Amino acid sequence: MKLRPGSRPEPEINLTSLIDVVLLLLVFFMVTTSFVREAELTIRLPEVADAGDRPAEVPALEITVSATGRYFVNGRALVDNRAETLRAAIVKVVPDGEADSVTITADADTSHQSVVTAMDTLGKLGFVNISISTVAATSAGK
Repeated sequence: MKLRPGSRPEPEINLTSLIDVVLLLLVFFMVTTSFVREAELTIRLPEVADAGDRPAEVPALEITVSATGRYFVNGRALVDNRAETLRAAIVKVVPDGEADSVTITADADTSHQSVVTAMDTLGKLGFVNISISTVAATSAGK
């Protein structure tokens, strides 16, 4: 009579199914990953320039967009909100198409389209250095 229990077989770990699952996950993540690069926005940061190398003072151009979408060029209101009118006003202020600085100031409630129209008009006229200014909102309680 044998009182001792028989020897148990050693448990086996089958790695084949584990490797299959890891391989399938790897293939899934590779297929679902998007490698498309979206449009990039190139930003050129300002550099310090010597004040003596400027030949003449070039006028500054400031475009203000109100909450209703009205344009103001250097503080003067335009007759309507069309891009052609904005273009004509810019050409009148800066006839040679070269300004020392171009700043777009917009109200917080201004539609995005109005600001993009101003930027598009400036881009078509050849302006490449455009600044967008922001103003901190004042609270009603202060």
